[in-house]
Amino acid sequence: MAEQARAIRAVVVDPQAPGRLVLQSVAPPRPAPSEALVRVAAISLNRGEVRQAMSAEAGWRPGWDLAGTVETAAADGSGPPAGARVVGLLRAGAWAERVAAPTHALAELPPGLSFADAATLPVAGLTALLALERGGGLVGRSVLITGASGGVGLFAVQLARLAGARVVGSVRQETHLATVRAAGADEAVAGEDLAGASALGPYWLILDSVGGQVLGQALGMLQRGGTCVSFGVSAASDVTFDVRRFYRTGRAALYGFFLFDELGQEPAAVGLDRLAHLVAGGRLRTSIEVEADWSEVGAVAQRLLERRFPGKAVLHLGS
Repeated sequence: MAEQARAIRAVVVDPQAPGRLVLQSVAPPRPAPSEALVRVAAISLNRGEVRQAMSAEAGWRPGWDLAGTVETAAADGSGPPAGARVVGLLRAGAWAERVAAPTHALAELPPGLSFADAATLPVAGLTALLALERGGGLVGRSVLITGASGGVGLFAVQLARLAGARVVGSVRQETHLATVRAAGADEAVAGEDLAGASALGPYWLILDSVGGQVLGQALGMLQRGGTCVSFGVSAASDVTFDVRRFYRTGRAALYGFFLFDELGQEPAAVGLDRLAHLVAGGRLRTSIEVEADWSEVGAVAQRLLERRFPGKAVLHLGS
């Protein structure tokens, strides 16, 4: 108990620090009966939380993705036992030495799956998995994924292929085309718009994380009964599109996807378990492009915002 009572280190917003993110001492977590105390070994950065940190008030603690070891199991008997290696998802504050994590958001890791690989799965993996489910059966269907070289995009390309889809990946930079093809895309196109992808459509399902002009074009590239899932606005939040073309397609749909709302239908632990076993079994690959000590969080976060690498960034917690 004395160990748990000591202050811990966590990533905290400091407007005066490089990248606005630093390690500071904070009060230790106090788990609720349905929460396990987890010692965190690795964390993964997502553009959404980093963007939020750029405008958050001093003292805010970001962090969604974590992987580590259960130190104390939940008092109500739910979830993994003490000593279990786990991957988890929090709504905030996951970037800390220890966290109190709801057991419905924790999944045990299969043997051989590293903390680093596991840490990439919560936000990026679950978003890809659940967004693709909006398309129903994908065998033989055409699927377009924008922002395909990002964390979500690379998981989505692989999962769509596993589901039997014909996959087209769209990226902004030509240097990222090889990464998307290596992930399993049947076709990969580059550009600030979807001109190249349009010639390869129409599409039964489109996953869009870009917004702006790209989303407007995507809505005109659906086939009859198709769905466009919007889950991000890396370019712009304002969208214009050809309404007549959209409704004349027939039964086309635009679906607004927010991960934490989707998890109200199915606990994160369920999807995380599926993803972890896919990776452990060699059927799904993680795409870790940057690994560093978590003391470098400010610099790595800035590189992520500047889109200086595809895939995921993982930070390891030192002793």
